[in-house]
Amino acid sequence: MNISGNAHIALAFEDNRLASLLFGQFDEHLAMLEQQLGIEAIARGNLVDLRGPSGQIRRARVALEHLYSQLEEGKSIERGDVDGALRMAAADDQLSLPTLDKRGKLAMAQIGTRKKVVQARTPTQDAYIRGMDKHEMVFGIGPAGTGKTYLAVAYAASLLERGAVDRIILTRPAVEAGERLGFLPGDMKEKVDPYLRPLYDALYDMIPGDKVERALTANVIEIAPLAFMRGRTLANSAVILDEAQNTTTMQMKMFLTRLGENSRMIVTGDPSQIDLPPGQKSGLVEALQILSAVEGISIVEFTSKDVVRHALVSRIVEAYDKFAGSN
Repeated sequence: MNISGNAHIALAFEDNRLASLLFGQFDEHLAMLEQQLGIEAIARGNLVDLRGPSGQIRRARVALEHLYSQLEEGKSIERGDVDGALRMAAADDQLSLPTLDKRGKLAMAQIGTRKKVVQARTPTQDAYIRGMDKHEMVFGIGPAGTGKTYLAVAYAASLLERGAVDRIILTRPAVEAGERLGFLPGDMKEKVDPYLRPLYDALYDMIPGDKVERALTANVIEIAPLAFMRGRTLANSAVILDEAQNTTTMQMKMFLTRLGENSRMIVTGDPSQIDLPPGQKSGLVEALQILSAVEGISIVEFTSKDVVRHALVSRIVEAYDKFAGSN
């Protein structure tokens, strides 16, 4: 390999079937490497030739070896996994994150639940998962599509499954006061469900549906508007406040002071998407200012570079950020 400039390496993967899955249908995964890294990747059976700038070739090798190890463990890989592996392979050049282990393999943080293993796809997601492991209170802030809520629910589900907590509590401030529910049809569950649907969706993705239903019936999993948290002490629980940018100052203080013994609290929100009335300060924005130096709290900031939905979503977020910065 030519370290100083362009490089050429040939990687061989022992299992032909897994190599085919690694390269993707019609070599679509290799095409992603070529497009994102500006290299040439040519498959020949279970071999792949990589040519291009030495730094980019190194990232491609690290990503491919990581993805192949995932296949060896019986996991499937999709385009999103390839994208995530490439982002993480580039991270140790730019950030002091533990992205590589002693063997030079990617050591991406992951969350294991009964239905699936969720793996970090960006350096910020990696920091977020590790932050949830180390801190009792974590703020995940940034634009839509970065996995803030999804990873929080996955982490809560993993805590419940391994007995680290007795229950999961998921809440949003979309319904500001209980009396407003009276204008909606149905019983209490039917009234609040539309506001909390994103939390349900993530939950069912982590835990088998029948177990979710039983847990909801037994109040092992509780999904409720933020107004219902007042006056409670939430002990032995994984508690998630979603869409926190729409809390008022008093609501945020009320929620944060519910933290009880042996509990984890995760707060997610996007300060650029505040729906409060004009002149009303966001409780999330204020909390980030007040609590930034408090021991035991981790604040993880996502950007458009962490968007893991459709690539167009990232470009939309960047366009809006640029527009806001010019006004």
